[in-house]
Amino acid sequence: MLVFRSLLILARAFFRARCQLALENLALRHQLLVLQRRVKQPRLDRSDRLLWVLLSRLWKNWRPSLVLVKPETVVAWHRGAFKAFWRWKSRPRRRGRPTVPREIINLIRRMARENPLWSPERIQSELALLGHEVAEATVKKYMGRGRPGPSSQTWMTFLRNHLPETAACDFFTLPTATFRVLYCFLVLSHDRRRIVHFNVTANPSAEWTAQQIVEAFPGDGTLPKFLVRDRDGIYGDWFRQRVRNMGIRQIIIGRKSPWQNPFAERVIGSIRRECLDHVIVFGEAHLRRILTAYVRYYNQSRTHLSLERNAPVPRDIEPPARGRVIAISQVGGLHHLYKRAA
Repeated sequence: MLVFRSLLILARAFFRARCQLALENLALRHQLLVLQRRVKQPRLDRSDRLLWVLLSRLWKNWRPSLVLVKPETVVAWHRGAFKAFWRWKSRPRRRGRPTVPREIINLIRRMARENPLWSPERIQSELALLGHEVAEATVKKYMGRGRPGPSSQTWMTFLRNHLPETAACDFFTLPTATFRVLYCFLVLSHDRRRIVHFNVTANPSAEWTAQQIVEAFPGDGTLPKFLVRDRDGIYGDWFRQRVRNMGIRQIIIGRKSPWQNPFAERVIGSIRRECLDHVIVFGEAHLRRILTAYVRYYNQSRTHLSLERNAPVPRDIEPPARGRVIAISQVGGLHHLYKRAA
């Protein structure tokens, strides 16, 4: 706007008398002197620079009238505008190869991160099966720099490969309505966090605990290779000998280190928070019935974030086309299972 205003003032000056033009020139010069006394270095924006570049091309005697900046500055502005003009005019119409979509770049990086043993050729083949035709050089570019040659598996992959061969066991206690203490023993398979076996007693012993391991793994091909347990005195010689005869290797955690048996501790916490904290137990039979209902809910219905939001016994995905949603009461109404009914 300032440039157009200046051009309008210039056009109006052609039609003014010489005396009035001289007086206006005097007034403007006086204001410039006052401005120089108050402001050390006034700032000029792009429109101001453009105006002076045009004046320098149209007006022969523009140098004596320049007060705010030096003439060399205006010349530098003109040269910069000339460079910008030819840079714009010489810009390439198409920049090399076509760009790779962000979706494919993220997919390449995800495959390289999740599969450190895969080569660029393997990732390229996997992308081709997904309908993405990508050059091998492109895959190498976005896989990331500095990847070691013979990459090792991650710790999470190593642990997951051993989960089907590992089980854990643990005790927890619960007071009854008559202040009698009951002992609950459970065996958990690390593969999909499934509760394999549980039982309740008021007088636990090493013989009774060893018998629970036999009942949990009757030898039908589900025998684990490792059993994680703590250093409780209940696991006496009878228990250790029975487990050893079954061909199971015992992994004993450190003293006062329940975090080394995290799966079993997490399940016990879930049983307390989601079931036992909301009921009053009257005896062994009552507690066994409650735990039977909860274990059925835990294995077949309860979803886990670590199991891709599914249950230990996987549930099928039911699309909306199957019908309306119904609720099935479980654990005495503490929890519900939602299914679709035609």
